[in-house]
Amino acid sequence: MNYISTRGQAPKLKFADVLLAGLASDGGLYVPETLPTFSKEEIASWAGLSYAELAFKVIKPFVDDCIGEADLKRMIDETYAGFNHSAVAPLKELGTNEWVLELFHGPTLAFKDFALQLLGRLMDHVLAERGERLVILGATSGDTGSAAIEGCRHSDHLDIFILHPYQRVSDVQRRQMTSILEDNVFNIALEGNFDDCQQMVKDSFADQGFLKGLKLGAVNSINWARIMAQIVYYFSASLAVGGPHRPVSFSVPTGNFGDIFAGYLAKQMGLPIEQLVVATNRNDILHRVISGNDMSKGDLVHTLSPSMDIMVSSNFERLLFDVYGRDGAAIDDLMARFKTESVQLDPAQWEQVRELFDSYAVNDDTTCEVIKDVHAETGYLLDPHTAIGVKAARECWRDKSVPMITLATAHPVKFPEPVVKAGLESPQLPAHMADLFEREERYEVLANDLSQVQEFVASHVHRD
Repeated sequence: MNYISTRGQAPKLKFADVLLAGLASDGGLYVPETLPTFSKEEIASWAGLSYAELAFKVIKPFVDDCIGEADLKRMIDETYAGFNHSAVAPLKELGTNEWVLELFHGPTLAFKDFALQLLGRLMDHVLAERGERLVILGATSGDTGSAAIEGCRHSDHLDIFILHPYQRVSDVQRRQMTSILEDNVFNIALEGNFDDCQQMVKDSFADQGFLKGLKLGAVNSINWARIMAQIVYYFSASLAVGGPHRPVSFSVPTGNFGDIFAGYLAKQMGLPIEQLVVATNRNDILHRVISGNDMSKGDLVHTLSPSMDIMVSSNFERLLFDVYGRDGAAIDDLMARFKTESVQLDPAQWEQVRELFDSYAVNDDTTCEVIKDVHAETGYLLDPHTAIGVKAARECWRDKSVPMITLATAHPVKFPEPVVKAGLESPQLPAHMADLFEREERYEVLANDLSQVQEFVASHVHRD
């Protein structure tokens, strides 16, 4: 399988090269040249598989011949053996045909573990085969950082530098990152917001001369392997509620569009999906462009759902590439204009987006109300991002005979403030994290200045 850039100018690459490259050389994002597709009969035959066995079926066509089947299977098995629920991604019923898909049973209690625990293993495997070393530079609005660090901390071939917005992640999120003290792990608290962190990563990929011969790799969802791994749990959830012989719908809390783009791909690959609902907070660019063709950045607002405090949704470019007929030049022009001005999609392309997705935006007060109401109704405690997903699902759900599944993206213990504001007791840390607030922290606070960050990275990498 070949991979191509959304901007149309970068060379085609195989999976292993895309894995290590992250961002394409023309500034675009890599996508498969063609998608594998599965018949309903083939999907139905997977009903009895474990999560790891299902993941192997879905992921194998994307990896093609770059990694041997035995090695790929071993890495997938190791990844999901580290989750603390036997189903890996269990479903919990909130009401008639209404479900939440719990994606927080991995080592860092967030959905990012599904991809990043595998990504670290895949990178280490390819680098070991090639005898190479890679420098990971990533940006996080909270959960990507800890999951990426957990996935890479034991690697002999990776140094990892994670930028998070200073004082704009929860205390649990920060400590999960900054209490990892391996000598290949570096945390940078940037005096800016998430979009500043993300832009700094993109600028560094565009000009890597500051590394003096070493190369950058990506763990953000600009890395195709992240999206690939997330496709699996859409198949898993569908099979658990009677798919593929009945359609299902999904509501997805999303800021960077990666998680719901994986659902879009699952649908393109043959999974019968009725609705895909984009659920977001006051940083609502995705809702505005889907509902009103308003693709303007606006001011980034700090909310009680900080993992979605994003105004530049990188993975939306991958969707635009499809709806614009895979015209790289058109996407290059659109994204260049988006940097400096408000843009609108062409009418035909906007109609395609509206046909593919529903959307809804939720403010902080409503988020807390949903947490309170769902707990009163069912005894179930939602994190704020999942609460936004549940509200969006209920507002957008067209056919109540079709199961609606909201992706529960994080354990509520990571975000105690909205839980307390909802009038409920602060959730307790699980046993393996009970001492989190007593652990030593290590991180560097840096100004929102590209040269300072690049100088810090260059002076701390390990050179063989």
